[in-house]
Amino acid sequence: MTIEDIIKPENLVYKKPEIMNDRPMHYCPGCSHGVVHKLIAEVLEEMDIVEDTIGITPVGCAVFAYNYLDIDWEEAAHGRAPAMAVAIKRLRPNKLVFTYQGDGDLAAIGTAETIHSCNRGDSITIIFINNGIYGMTGGQMAPTTLEGMKTATCPYGRDPKLNGYPLKITNLLKELDGTCYVTRQSVHTAAAVRKAKKAIRKAFENNLNHKGVSVVEIVSTCNSGWKLTPEKANKWMEENMFPAYPLGDLKDTTGDDSAK
Repeated sequence: MTIEDIIKPENLVYKKPEIMNDRPMHYCPGCSHGVVHKLIAEVLEEMDIVEDTIGITPVGCAVFAYNYLDIDWEEAAHGRAPAMAVAIKRLRPNKLVFTYQGDGDLAAIGTAETIHSCNRGDSITIIFINNGIYGMTGGQMAPTTLEGMKTATCPYGRDPKLNGYPLKITNLLKELDGTCYVTRQSVHTAAAVRKAKKAIRKAFENNLNHKGVSVVEIVSTCNSGWKLTPEKANKWMEENMFPAYPLGDLKDTTGDDSAK
């Protein structure tokens, strides 16, 4: 078999999505961002809506998505991505409009924007990377940091008496009437990646069908911030993050179980 035979469409097993720019990713080894970028790119191409998609990124590691996915992007101020997404969706209702945010952004400075955008029910999609820490700025405690979890700003571990309890923002969002689909996934195994991709596609389909806000939380590692190797970070996530943030659908009013 020649190389020409191998690359024939009928023999093709996998190829990089065409909208992923041809540049090396700068994310730390083991980071989930690159995997989620690939899933978004695959879904957009499979749905054939690349030209009708607008993404919004704020401050933090999430902002670098525009370096890797060749779609229309808008950059929002820290925490304001959902508010900007709602404005764009109302102006361009036939576009697929989504945000791509980290937990420090979405659940801290952006708490109000997140809650009110979800409560309004405009058909946007929120993709939420939750690694329980401020990854870009030095590993500080985030609203999602677990009890007892050590960070740069709580070096002895998060103490609820001093720091309050972890904010399970996704659990709050599912209670709002404006959300139609709220799910929590991960990308630490091949099976988890497949489930996350189905969830992202379902959220995008809800977006185009004007069903309300869809929230896809991706529980992730930050091995640099956690001071662990990628392998140990995945194990720590399974043992500690998943019990606090269990995977699966939290809400689905669409009547479609295809993402499960």
